[in-house]
Amino acid sequence: MRKKLAQILIVDDQEEILFSAKMILKKHFESIFTTNNPKKIISLLSENEINVVLLDMNYRIGFEDGREGIHWLKEIKTLSPQTIVILMTAFGKIETAVEGIKIGAFDYVLKPWHNEKLLETIDKAVSESRKYSKKPVIEKTEKRYFVGTSQKIKQAYSIAERVAKTDANVLILGENGTGKYVFAEYIHKHSERKNMPFVHVDLGSLSDNLFESELFGYAKGAFTDAKMDTPGRFESASNGTIFLDEIGNIPLHLQAKLLHVLQTKTVTRLGESKPRPLNVRIISATNSDIKADVKNKIFREDLLYRINTMEIHLPSLRERKDDIVPMANFILQQIAEKYNQENWQFEEIAAPYLEKYPWKGNVREMENKIERALILSDNNTISVHDLDILDFEDVIEKDENPLSEMEKNAIEKALFKHHGNISKTAEELGLSRAALYRRIEKYDLKNT
Repeated sequence: MRKKLAQILIVDDQEEILFSAKMILKKHFESIFTTNNPKKIISLLSENEINVVLLDMNYRIGFEDGREGIHWLKEIKTLSPQTIVILMTAFGKIETAVEGIKIGAFDYVLKPWHNEKLLETIDKAVSESRKYSKKPVIEKTEKRYFVGTSQKIKQAYSIAERVAKTDANVLILGENGTGKYVFAEYIHKHSERKNMPFVHVDLGSLSDNLFESELFGYAKGAFTDAKMDTPGRFESASNGTIFLDEIGNIPLHLQAKLLHVLQTKTVTRLGESKPRPLNVRIISATNSDIKADVKNKIFREDLLYRINTMEIHLPSLRERKDDIVPMANFILQQIAEKYNQENWQFEEIAAPYLEKYPWKGNVREMENKIERALILSDNNTISVHDLDILDFEDVIEKDENPLSEMEKNAIEKALFKHHGNISKTAEELGLSRAALYRRIEKYDLKNT
């Protein structure tokens, strides 16, 4: 049976409900997202093109009036008016569900539901969502940024949003591949200069003899091949932002020339004597320990003071493991769009492998592996083997053994013994609830 092209989000505070609904719906629809925390709805809607939300109406013990469901319904319709919302409620709470329909919900389903009724309602909602599938041009062209939920990256983006509103110089620190270019562009796009140029200069690849001509420009006749007056990168970024990437690689004798430009806010082309005024926002980045470089006298302390009015550190993927799988899905969607393809996904077993892989090259390595996997994959599902992330030690927990018949039998017996109770089954097997859910899905076991 061919799955319908739709992305469904299920929101409920009971893991059993999330698991049961996902098992039913994943056989019929392209992508199923779940969360037991309604506060994650906003980020999930921002990072994914959700067609239908199946929304529970109560989330706190002792509060069964459905007001939370009404609140989140309003939030969804404000953030994403085209998203269709179906409310879930108990039989005795239908009045609140009807109130929800009056303010924008598509329909409601009663818990416990009949599978056929649930599928029928969601199928109608998906059909309704297709009426809103065409988005304004601005949404198609506007660049999307993945933030994530880890505290370190949220803090970095929070600082970026505040500093973007100023003209303060920013220094971005972080390992190779952590997304310093994207982060610098984010600051520019959220600044008053967003409609002006954003000029990227890779100082690490700029040779000494081209440094001045590339950055500061040159006059006709300044050297043999100077056949016309040519502005440098600083002038090209006029009224906008210049991003000086890998600034830690500049030799000392050239650091003095850059410092002069930053101090005087002027630039003098090679072959000219008159300085030209500059109105440019400076964002710099490096993967080196630049403070150690200052101590070792290979980077000027006065230049460091000029470039780091605000210093922001970007964490490695090792420091934001909870973001790895959502980020991989975001990147996959972006790359699929790049190649004008649709409906790509990772096989379900890929999640723990993605989380355990060391990602020494961080986001850049992830992008490269996913793009290569998409190009080489024979269908629209990317496997662990396609990603080439198996050649390292301790990928999966010691108790995990994919396709192990022994493990499958043990889970079946424990589920039967405890009448499908997930908590008791997980406790007996020595697993977390999340790990048990993964195995139930992997071996296609029924939670009964």
